[in-house]
Amino acid sequence: MKHLRASAHSIGFALAMLAGPALAGTEIKGAAILDHPCGKVAVKQMGLLHAGKIEDANRLTTKEMQEQWKAMPASDRTMMTGMMKATSQTEDQYAADIKSAGVLAVDGQNATLTVKKTVKNKDGSSTSTMTQNFKLDGSQCLVSR
Repeated sequence: MKHLRASAHSIGFALAMLAGPALAGTEIKGAAILDHPCGKVAVKQMGLLHAGKIEDANRLTTKEMQEQWKAMPASDRTMMTGMMKATSQTEDQYAADIKSAGVLAVDGQNATLTVKKTVKNKDGSSTSTMTQNFKLDGSQCLVSR
């Protein structure tokens, strides 16, 4: 009986050790992000925003975000549309930035993509950081708050 308890304890400990890193999340870097559903959605949405196709871009967001967008006054949506279009990149530009400086942290049904770029010029260097949050539902990934 003591042997069974010790074996069960050892198995439980081993399973906890194996599950621990999986529960803590996964970090994906660089080009591999573009193969993940969230990486694909991030690039697609960025391209749609850059093209001014805001309604199409919003279809790649969670229901909650879609409802918040619809609830905004028209003047706010117009202002936000202009700002998003002006500050977005083409799909190719964003994919290149993700490849060179992207980190996707996946933790269960939540994911966060961070792209941190350092640009050097004659006046020194500056760093820009872009972060997108996602919700995973099976193999589907949607942009969230």
